[in-house]
Amino acid sequence: MKINSSTWHLLWSILSYAPRLYLFDSLLWLFIMGLPLLPGLVIQEFFDTLTHRSQLNFSPLTLVVLLLFIGLARIAAIFAGRITKTQHRFTISSLIQRNLLATILERPGAEAFRSTSGQTLSPGEIMSYFRDDVAQIEDVVVGTNEIFAAGLFALVSLLILSRISLVLTLFAFLPILLIILLLHWAEGRIMHYRRTSRYATQQVTGLIIEMFSTIQAIQVAGAESSIIEQFRLRNDQRRRLMVRDQVFSSALNAGLENLVNLGIGFILFMVALGVARGDTGLTVGELTLFVYYLTFVTDFLAFLGTFVAAIQQTAVTFERLSELLPLSPHSLPNPSIESALEPHPLVVPAPLYLPNLNLPNLHWFNLHLPNLYSPNLHSQTPPLPTHPLPVPSLPLQYLTVDHLTYQYPDSDQGIFNISFTLTQGSLTVITGRVGSGKTTLLRVLLGLLPARSGSITWNHQRVIYPDRFFVPPRSAYTPQTPQLFSHTLRENLLLGLEIDESTLRRAIQLGVIEADITAMPDGLDTVIGTKGVRLSGGQQQRSAAVRMFVRQPELLVLDDLSSALDVETEQRLWSRLLRIRQLPQGEASHWQPTCLIVSHREAILQQANQVIVLEKGMIKEIIVR
Repeated sequence: MKINSSTWHLLWSILSYAPRLYLFDSLLWLFIMGLPLLPGLVIQEFFDTLTHRSQLNFSPLTLVVLLLFIGLARIAAIFAGRITKTQHRFTISSLIQRNLLATILERPGAEAFRSTSGQTLSPGEIMSYFRDDVAQIEDVVVGTNEIFAAGLFALVSLLILSRISLVLTLFAFLPILLIILLLHWAEGRIMHYRRTSRYATQQVTGLIIEMFSTIQAIQVAGAESSIIEQFRLRNDQRRRLMVRDQVFSSALNAGLENLVNLGIGFILFMVALGVARGDTGLTVGELTLFVYYLTFVTDFLAFLGTFVAAIQQTAVTFERLSELLPLSPHSLPNPSIESALEPHPLVVPAPLYLPNLNLPNLHWFNLHLPNLYSPNLHSQTPPLPTHPLPVPSLPLQYLTVDHLTYQYPDSDQGIFNISFTLTQGSLTVITGRVGSGKTTLLRVLLGLLPARSGSITWNHQRVIYPDRFFVPPRSAYTPQTPQLFSHTLRENLLLGLEIDESTLRRAIQLGVIEADITAMPDGLDTVIGTKGVRLSGGQQQRSAAVRMFVRQPELLVLDDLSSALDVETEQRLWSRLLRIRQLPQGEASHWQPTCLIVSHREAILQQANQVIVLEKGMIKEIIVR
């Protein structure tokens, strides 16, 4: 049974994330698993009492009441264990999902999502990682304390059984060898079937998300039948692979249990032969106790086989999840000792804002249960941390781009050796034919695509992380297709920003959308629908522009903002924006943004201080006025 050492490392890292919670849960499960040991002793005493072999002289009724009390105690312990186990489950899954999400959010926003193997993944496919793969890890991790408790009490049972009959106890080890051989034979198939079934589920989930996001295009093209057929084919493939995976897992579990049952049958057969010959030397109570405790050993053997198979499946899960993570020292063939000791990106410790386990203090017993998760959580959900806007650096004087280069994977398209300078308060227009690299240039500049080479400096200071640097209040960006949310227009404009109403009204006027808002049924509180579906294309673009203006950034970056505007609205928008740039300091506004705009409109080209003409991803010419 070969299980990658990195799998054990990851499991240990997850277990050590909330040690107090895991320890408390483990103690409860030790109690839960240990209580069933007591009925065996009570049952032995009961039968010895009936056969007058008892030395304790308890009445049968007393022993029955004791059995009932032990059963009730175990029920209470199981309920308590389920509470802590649920808390531990949420902690584990939340940590892994949080780290996966953090990794996704740190990737360049405009770059197609690719795994480390180069496979392009859709949002639907990524969702299957968050759901199915995280659930697999969760099941295995919370089972570790159960397997530990079962193993401990199986060992205790073996010691008790050996005192009754050492020869019969040795026969209990026979199924272990058969189980090891069976698991060794099944190891490769377990991992192969799990890998293929997870991939098939990923394909189905990805197609579902694509269908929902492109339903209009499907209807317009009349492609419903072909899409449904493709969906049917993927579901059929997933069904076949999932059935194969589940059937093999069920057959393996059945084989493990049957091996154990055969072992029990063989031992009982040996006992029966001894009883027939009259040479067992066992009382009725001892024989009952032997049969009762034998189940602890055999059940553990079956549980152990199933658990090892689950760990092998979890190794596949860790392998899949690592595909979503950036390359780390842990993914190298021979990591150094120092790098191996670093936490894996998947399980790096991070704060989780979950409600703590709500266990009352037991004042009657003068027992105060400790906080199990964090000293700062007291049976309530803590407030989320605030993320203040970054403190702006010195006002923009010069923004210099030097030999900026980016090339799309598996393509000869991109931008190459782009160099230019923006000065404070200037208007620079990037223009060129379709496919010349205008949008790509903006995305690379803002860090939405990772530059392959080149540098960016802000006031002669190099920008190391453009994606973190070019955010409000330093810069704001509106793409060709703005992203709006299914909330009110006010919420879409502010996105949590707290400003006075007069500043918001000035930004609305600058965006030439005040008349549109007045005509809306609820004004700024109008719900605009999913992705702003209740707004026209021009209203969506102007709303996104207002979202920029309200933050008054140093640098305004607009990608063909006026493409969906009529001529009159476009002229009003540009005239207002140019007018505010030309106001002297101390008058109506102190905000004089530097503008970088993609456009082909002649009116704005004539107003530009600098025009950058692109052709095939390179600068053809720069016109300075």
